[in-house]
Amino acid sequence: MNIQSMTGFGRADGSRADWRWHWELKTVNARGLDIRMRMPNGLEPLEQGLKKSLQAKLKRGAVQVFINIERENAGADVRVNAALAAKLMADLKELATGLGTQPPTLDAVLGIRGVVEVAEPDTDEDETAARLAAVAATFDEAVESLVSARTDEGAKLQTILESVLTEIAQLVARADALAVVAPEAIRSRLEAQVTELLADRAEMPEERIIQEVAMLAGKADIREELDRLRAHIAQARTLLAEGISVGRKLDFLAQEFNREANTLCSKSSDTELTRIGLDLKAAIEQLREQVQNVE
Repeated sequence: MNIQSMTGFGRADGSRADWRWHWELKTVNARGLDIRMRMPNGLEPLEQGLKKSLQAKLKRGAVQVFINIERENAGADVRVNAALAAKLMADLKELATGLGTQPPTLDAVLGIRGVVEVAEPDTDEDETAARLAAVAATFDEAVESLVSARTDEGAKLQTILESVLTEIAQLVARADALAVVAPEAIRSRLEAQVTELLADRAEMPEERIIQEVAMLAGKADIREELDRLRAHIAQARTLLAEGISVGRKLDFLAQEFNREANTLCSKSSDTELTRIGLDLKAAIEQLREQVQNVE
């Protein structure tokens, strides 16, 4: 099963009687599922059901939901609340005088909520319910469109991530093949360092010498880091094969990749190994950036 991206766009159109509407759904990256809906008056009864529909299909992402509704020949009655307008004009004029500013214009007052009211023509309950049901059904179509877009984007992401994992595996293999990583080379290098340590610090307590030798041994051998990198590669590929809501796990794994690459670079005393370590860090950063898009 392919992974799903958190980035996508869905849309759907619908109509009933004198209503025409257009849904638009957009999603971008987020730590969890954050749904924000901009709904016009009259659609409030649908909001909870629409959110549940999204929650059933999506696990992560910042979701923005828009609907544009057009009413043809609605016969709406526009009413001006003259008493409210007059009171606002008087109050605002008095306030402007006190502040030494220009009083508001009539256009500004008319733009205040409640001054101009649009009374929709009466609609019976059955028609209202049928209209809301049609709007909700079209929303489900928009959700399916969004999921399809996120799935398509996820397929592209999967190809990129698999390619980056292959690059990381090749770099690990190159590091493992270096002569400095061979047990004989590690032993020889460690023996030389211990000899130098004993020659320079003949008066050092035995306990301190043991600690220094242990530290040198730990820095000399990077095979443990290479083994862990290989294990992380295998785990990442397993997660990609699972596909469902693996973004958080991949993000955590990318941090573990980076930790091993940093340790490898800090231990390196070889130019070629350092070069490979830096290439590893660059590839892992690319992995981390792409993983941010995975649901």
